[in-house]
Order: sequence, then C-alpha cells, then structure tokens
Amino acid sequence: MSKESDRRPIAARSSGWAKALTSILVQAGITPNQISVVSVVVATAGAVLFFFACSSAWQRSLCLLGAAACIQLRLLCNMLDGMVAVEGGKQSKTGALFNELPDRLADSLFLVLSGFAAQSGDLGIELGWAAALLAVLTAYIRAFGASQGLKQDFCGPMAKQHRMFTLTVASVLGAVETATGSPPRIITAALTIVVAGSIITCFRRTKHIFISLRQN
Repeated sequence: MSKESDRRPIAARSSGWAKALTSILVQAGITPNQISVVSVVVATAGAVLFFFACSSAWQRSLCLLGAAACIQLRLLCNMLDGMVAVEGGKQSKTGALFNELPDRLADSLFLVLSGFAAQSGDLGIELGWAAALLAVLTAYIRAFGASQGLKQDFCGPMAKQHRMFTLTVASVLGAVETATGSPPRIITAALTIVVAGSIITCFRRTKHIFISLRQN
C-alpha cells in the first residue's frame, strides 16, 4: 500500500527502534513479502501453542505465555512489512496480496485455536470460529469500501490490533489463572468480547460506507 491514508494507523511506526529495525531489514535484503510469510509461520506456532494449552497446569501456562508472545511477534511482522515496503522503498506488484492474505490466515489461526485453549467445551470452540469469521468479515467490509474508492476504514472497537490485544491479555491472564488453580474462564470471556466487538465494528464500517456512498 502506497497511500498513507490506506495504512493502518500504528503509533510505534514513528518510533526510533522501529525505524532502526526497518533499516536493518532493508540493508539485509529482506523483502516485505518475506516478512508477511514469516507472520503466518509465527501465527501457526502460536496456534499450535494454543492447541497444546489443554495439557497439565504448568504446560498450559507456558503455552499460553508462548502464544501471547507469538501474537505480539505477528503484529511486529505486520508493522515491519509495511515499513520495509513504504519507508524502505521495497513495494512490489504482489505486495497487496501478501499484505492481506497472511493477515486473514493469521487472524483465523489465532482465534480458532484459542477457542480450544479456552477449555470451555463447545462454547469456546464456537466462539473461536465465530471470532475468526467476524475478523474476516471486518476486513472484507474495509476492503469493499476501498474498492468503491473510499478511504480504508480501520475503526473499531475490534479492529485487528484490538482483537490481538484482547487475545494477548487474555492469554497472559489465562496463564496466571491456571497457575493459581482458578477455573479457565478468561479466554472464553475474551472471545465473547471479541465477537461482540467485531459485530459492532462490522456495523460501524458498513454504516460509514453507506453514508459515504449516499453522499457521493
């Protein structure tokens, strides 16, 4: 994506460490598409950790903490691929494809498998699938608006960064929850929040598109 208005607003993008890391990647010859592929690999690792978070208490805690780290590493990849492309001048004709498809895969992997980690039976699994479906839908609505010549709409309350923040916090608290011997409830609650917030996000983005198209 080349237009600044088409980029997701990320405060860390202007930080010194992000710019320095981008420079290192550019000098090393790393491409944005390669970083996008790495984000899917990281998401797969996180999904595997979520799946195995149904083991003994200490294993569950470690898996949940590992999954939280993978979520944040995935977000770092998402930021850096754009920075290497735009600030690093390495945009390509296939950039849009590698920018969007890995995001959808990563979202689905994290959300679906976190439903298994919730340890709340069918409810957790269904919430995970519902959250993944709605994550794709929020992205579709955003992309549809852009296809109509409108500005990319990254509004929440459950845009990608909000979903991943919620899931990260839930994973860390879930590890603490397990370590203290409490019943597994936090991830289920977090997925419920993601689902409810994503429904609101879909409605808001659709409303914005409707108003903009009618005004045009």
